[in-house]
Amino acid sequence: MIDKDSKIAILGAGIGGLTTAIALHQKGFRNISIYERRNKTTTIGAGLVLWSNATKILNKLELLSAIEKVGGKLLQMQRWTKNNDFLGAIQVNQINKHIGLKSYSVSRIDLQSILLNKINELNISIHYNHNALKISCHNNITSIKFEKNISLDAEIIIGSDGRMNSIARQYVNENSTPVYQSFVNWIGIVESKEIIFSENNAMDFWGVGERFGIVPINKNKGYWAGGKSLPVNSPLKNKNHKTELLKLFGSWSPKINEIIKLTKEDNIKYIEVFDHNPTSKWSKHNVCLLGDSAHASLPTSGQGACQAIEDAWHFASILEKSKSIEKAFNEFQENRFQKTTAITMSGRELAKSLFNEDVLYCEQRNEIAKNTDYNIASQKIAEFWAKNLPK
Repeated sequence: MIDKDSKIAILGAGIGGLTTAIALHQKGFRNISIYERRNKTTTIGAGLVLWSNATKILNKLELLSAIEKVGGKLLQMQRWTKNNDFLGAIQVNQINKHIGLKSYSVSRIDLQSILLNKINELNISIHYNHNALKISCHNNITSIKFEKNISLDAEIIIGSDGRMNSIARQYVNENSTPVYQSFVNWIGIVESKEIIFSENNAMDFWGVGERFGIVPINKNKGYWAGGKSLPVNSPLKNKNHKTELLKLFGSWSPKINEIIKLTKEDNIKYIEVFDHNPTSKWSKHNVCLLGDSAHASLPTSGQGACQAIEDAWHFASILEKSKSIEKAFNEFQENRFQKTTAITMSGRELAKSLFNEDVLYCEQRNEIAKNTDYNIASQKIAEFWAKNLPK
């Protein structure tokens, strides 16, 4: 069996890295350290849905009660046209019932705070300002070299250092270049003392080469994303975000107009959206990838953070029972590859559909959505997301 005193270094203090550290600690591993390139923990994105496949893991990690205090219970994922024509809705309760736990919409800041509080409670150390430059292996000893001439050796290195510049992915695959998917997202958190949302239904509005999604967290708070098909470094990148959003989406649903106007300019970010082509190589020597470093998916998958959380649980569970690091890494990839690849590709397919700039195609897409049996669609989603979850 793998020695539980093995020195474990985790690159990245995002959702994947933090959750993995918590899961490993629960399985009895104690010599864990996290190394983050930034000077503090930051979040990329405004909010996310912790679908019931993720909350099932968070419940196992004794984190669900904290999530319940800050999260919103969604009822439906509604689809609308830009002209406010209703196309149908995924039934969230149907997914929850099949998997056995509720789904919650949360802000990324709240989720990050919950994970960090648990990390502190478990006395797991996070080393900030540790920007990894290179991973190398000599005489079966793997080392991480950081800026400021800092280096360390570890018996297990977990690469959860994101999609944009993963040193771990570079080491494992000799390539860490993400793929631009030809669209951008303006994202934001909206809060008000007045009631913004009368119902906890997510709303996804579809245009031609554009979409706008809104997700309530509670009656007074939610997050949103306005997306548009654009090249890298579009002139819109440096323009006033709120002004441009009102130009693009102000004539759509009145709810969108309200949301944009209520959002503070400081709470809006412009993000060029990248993912990675699926790779069949997640490990090399004693370095293993997980989360976005292994299988970055688009926001349209709805499962990026959820799959990182699933990774954490499976990685720790497999490592605890395995006789060798190599066998553990191979089993982890075999367990996770098919599901995460399917999610990555489905996210790409939906993005291609949403950001298609052909008017006729979009009309046909909307008609198909309107004629979809959403009970069947919800059940199929639930069955797929439920794969390989713990009992």
